[in-house]
Amino acid sequence: MTEEEGKRERRDVLKLLVSITLPLLVGMIGSYFTAPAIPEWYAGLNKPALNPPNWIFAPAWTTLYILMGVSLFLVWREGNREKRIQMAIVAFVVQLALNATWSIVFFGMQNPGLALINIALLWMGIIYTIILFHKISKPAAYLLIPYLLWTSFATYLNYSIFILN
Repeated sequence: MTEEEGKRERRDVLKLLVSITLPLLVGMIGSYFTAPAIPEWYAGLNKPALNPPNWIFAPAWTTLYILMGVSLFLVWREGNREKRIQMAIVAFVVQLALNATWSIVFFGMQNPGLALINIALLWMGIIYTIILFHKISKPAAYLLIPYLLWTSFATYLNYSIFILN
């Protein structure tokens, strides 16, 4: 391995760590607002028949955040000087911010109606990110599909809770 290849490999490892850590930090922020609301507020809500048990959310989201991080890494390692890559990374960061905001609105503010608007914007942000990522790295785009599917299911849950309560 040449010295240049070694430097690139070290940069890639650092980019991978940052890429995975960023979504996991968002998950930690979300859990800060979610955890206290579950035993009291959330437990008292009417929920739809397809509502999964509470224990499934943490491992599901952790897995999704890791997949999101790997996806970001695959795009970021292509560089960040090209406009299309910069736009894709900005789209990723925006949808990630919407992801964090949803937990704050739904659980922290206990506002399923406003959270429904937020999650609709998040869903559109994920779609846009997938489109932009697909132009740079198809595997990066494909890694976001489970996230889109889970967010679609979360949208159904959010809508149902809004209607039932």
